[in-house]
Amino acid sequence: MKGYEICFSPTGGTRKAADLLAEPLFSETVPVDLTDSRADFSTVVLRAEDVAVIAVPSYGGRVPATAVQRLSAVRGNGARAVLVCVYGNRAYEDTLAELQDTAKQAGFRVVAAVAAIAEHSIVRQIAAGCPDDGDQRQLADFAKSIQAKLEKEDDSEPAIPGNRPYKKGGGSGMVPEPTKDCVKCGLCAEKCPVQAIDPKDPRKVDKNACISCMRCVAVCPHGARKVNGVLLAAVRAMLKKACSGRKEPELYL
Repeated sequence: MKGYEICFSPTGGTRKAADLLAEPLFSETVPVDLTDSRADFSTVVLRAEDVAVIAVPSYGGRVPATAVQRLSAVRGNGARAVLVCVYGNRAYEDTLAELQDTAKQAGFRVVAAVAAIAEHSIVRQIAAGCPDDGDQRQLADFAKSIQAKLEKEDDSEPAIPGNRPYKKGGGSGMVPEPTKDCVKCGLCAEKCPVQAIDPKDPRKVDKNACISCMRCVAVCPHGARKVNGVLLAAVRAMLKKACSGRKEPELYL
């Protein structure tokens, strides 16, 4: 058996949660980075005896369309899958249901699912520091429960919440742009999951291609990419009430 960690994590929060589940499950993990725009995911081929942790962030209660497209190219071949959706303390809505459908269409057998919390990718003050110590303890307990199910070879599919058809998707409209501190190093263009940034001139951004994942902001070594301050303040105000109470990780077995 091989263990795979198939992850779409532009700013690292989703990967943190996925690592907390995958590390106790697998002695050795094969990483598959769904943010890599240059990768050919059709070459990722699993076997029936393999197990994959498949992790995505929730964007407006949905799986990012880019992640759906790339996961769909992977060949699961009956491998068991542990699904993980990570959200910024608001709600994950139809994310797990959509991930479940996408994973099954790619040939995986879904045996467990987890909803976890991470620092909000746009409004960083929301769920700051998550997954925190409490989250980590819960995810460690979840990993033990999932391991026990795998060892029993119980391949039953859990009841996963969500609506079909899924809620209507939509972008946040938050497109990061360079500041005067930009030195045109090109790292943001290299790391952009959807190649929305011109590698020859990082000041040029395809706003129709941008998915507001904030990876360019996270990876810039000069702190030279920002979102519009007025828009950011509006989003912060909109999310304040919905994100005020602490959410807890959830496990579906």
